[in-house]
Amino acid sequence: MKILLINGSPKGDRSNTLKLSEAFLEGILEIDKDAEIRQMNLSEKKIAPCRGCFACWNKTPGKCVMTDDMQEGIEGELWADLMIWSFPLYYFSVPGLLKNFIDRQLPMNLPFMEEQEGQTGSGGHPSRYDMSGKRHLLISTCGFYTAKNNYDSVTKLFDHVCGAGQYESIFCGQGELFRVPELKARTDEYLECVRQAGREYAQKQAISEDAKEKLRELLYPRDVFEKMADASWGVEKKSGEKEDPVLTFTRQMAALYNKDSFDQKERVLEIRYTDLGKAWQIVLGKDGSTVLDAGSREATTVIETPWDVWQSIARGEIRGDAALAKGMYRVTGDFSLMIHWDDFFGAANAAAGKEKSGKNSDGRTAEKEKQPQMIFMLAAWITFWVAVPVGGNVGAIVTLAICACLPLAAWNRKLTVYDRLSFGIVALLSVLALQKGCVNIALLAGYLGFGLMWLLSCLTKEPLCAAYVKYNYHGDDALENPIFMKANRILAAGWGILYILIAIWSAFLLPAGHTALMQILNNTATVLMGIFTGWFEKWYPQRVAAGK
Repeated sequence: MKILLINGSPKGDRSNTLKLSEAFLEGILEIDKDAEIRQMNLSEKKIAPCRGCFACWNKTPGKCVMTDDMQEGIEGELWADLMIWSFPLYYFSVPGLLKNFIDRQLPMNLPFMEEQEGQTGSGGHPSRYDMSGKRHLLISTCGFYTAKNNYDSVTKLFDHVCGAGQYESIFCGQGELFRVPELKARTDEYLECVRQAGREYAQKQAISEDAKEKLRELLYPRDVFEKMADASWGVEKKSGEKEDPVLTFTRQMAALYNKDSFDQKERVLEIRYTDLGKAWQIVLGKDGSTVLDAGSREATTVIETPWDVWQSIARGEIRGDAALAKGMYRVTGDFSLMIHWDDFFGAANAAAGKEKSGKNSDGRTAEKEKQPQMIFMLAAWITFWVAVPVGGNVGAIVTLAICACLPLAAWNRKLTVYDRLSFGIVALLSVLALQKGCVNIALLAGYLGFGLMWLLSCLTKEPLCAAYVKYNYHGDDALENPIFMKANRILAAGWGILYILIAIWSAFLLPAGHTALMQILNNTATVLMGIFTGWFEKWYPQRVAAGK
């Protein structure tokens, strides 16, 4: 495929729209690695306005009397199989230099009037060249919150130029956001949708309805976008005077607040830029966010950070959790805001049109339904420790049956490696318990095996507890969080050591016939460790965040 990319933005390579066009081409190249691409930046070309002299029709047929870079454009159109028209929306139409380019295509037509099949308007002129089979794609961004109802003039123009229904289009609102590094996470999601459209086009010379639907999704809801857009001007609303750029940045961050995350608890976040000696508060409430001067309200969470560190985090240059673990900034007060930061301020949650997972009759989302749950892993071990001492061989058989049924019970959930290990190990221990005189050996081996599984998991990328609780902290992304990982390694080590100790003291108590005492000790130790776990998982992150 031969592709001519006509970049009609006066900004040239700095064009926001060009980011979309490049993503589309990346998608094409993934499928058609032999595709040839030429790019024509109109901002770098000398293309004078058409004089309307019609010399290209009657004096020098097919050739303009002006000698400039337009000839390169005509040659490119004749060469290409696909023309991509890339441009921003200027005053509800195309930029002036692109309109010049379109006007200067006159030499490509013959002067005769002709009725054309499917034509737009009252007539047309036949092409001087065979343009059959050539395809067109329009890619454009605009500064409104949506592209809908803002491209009427553009589509009318290209209905005349290309023929109604003879071209594809990708029109995207909120185009200025593609130049904002702090919003890269969300804009990258959209660019991936454009990339997918490119893949489809390379395969079928068309964009599917599913892809078009995703491309029509808003980057952000209208109220969020318009707040960010208003703040981006850096001008106070009341006075019209220029405001502190740090305050502007803080307002834009406040605009990203997702009020759907409100949990009946109003929060007051105070951000202190320690190197600048400046601070503001963001009140997060039911109806949205408000920026106030520092000290206006009692802060529930305080972030103390150098300005450049917070900017780097916002731009995605460094991870916020990694910077916190290194002591690059500190947090005091209610730490739950930091734990669920992406729910309150994250692009993925604020983005409109995001696909919601369907709900079942019990109200659970399909996505959450697929997440693993530790209860299945624990069910195998608890059944073994309860049923075998009480029921002997019958208890062992019951445990084997439970181990066989648990994978079926969890058919709609993802099973972790620890689930599978547990089902297998407990089944083997149950078989051992069926052997004459081996019940106590099987029980002790169970305590030891359970402890070793916890302890050895600390050496893996995903400690046992992290394999389950990571879904409360954005899934696999939590595994990149050093605070989360260290806390989970400590807890996994704690549970592992506990059960190895249980195996040791049980080895003395069981043969001595102190079964009841053993069970009391084991259960008490487990309950206390559970209480410690609940406390530690809240205390440890707060301690690190406070720089202690």
